[in-house]
Amino acid sequence: MAIAKRKKRFYDVEIPLIGKETQLREFERESLNNKYISYDLTRHLRGKNSILVLKVKATKEKAIAEPRSITLLPSFIKRMVRKGTNYVEDSFFVECKDAKIRIKPFLITRRKVSRAVRKALRNATKEELVNYAKKKKVETIFDEILKNSLQKTLSLKLKKIYPLSLCEIRVLKVVGDIKQIEEKKEKSEEKVEEKTPESKE
Repeated sequence: MAIAKRKKRFYDVEIPLIGKETQLREFERESLNNKYISYDLTRHLRGKNSILVLKVKATKEKAIAEPRSITLLPSFIKRMVRKGTNYVEDSFFVECKDAKIRIKPFLITRRKVSRAVRKALRNATKEELVNYAKKKKVETIFDEILKNSLQKTLSLKLKKIYPLSLCEIRVLKVVGDIKQIEEKKEKSEEKVEEKTPESKE
């Protein structure tokens, strides 16, 4: 008897962050678990060229995609930079309520400014984002970036130092869950304790 070949099917994957659905092809819905999706947000953000990367959590009943990173594409950045201005960028890690994230802010001043002003903008941006992130869950941060509310709030605070023509988060990336990070720390501490010789009396 001939053995029937298994065929891949399309399964719906929910993206609650943007209220959309997409489809992925697999033999079974559970096989979608831990797969990654790259979603173009250009239309959703009205021309702001961005890519959203999501990780799928799948069961027999449904599949949901959770955000892992959002990136502004270089084409958008090039379009925004003008002659006679300066840009300020940075990159740092922050721990929010449920994850450790990497943030890369990107600022453009309205005119050429001194190095001291650029440094002040960079330091103030980091301070504001660190204080903001530690009070929020990672999905809330993604949501506020998509709605542009985080960028508006940040821009108004930085205006006291120097007015900006652009205030954006160039990259936001989840680098680990808090529980996993804490577990790794505990394991490494236990190993250190095991290796440390007992003090002689």
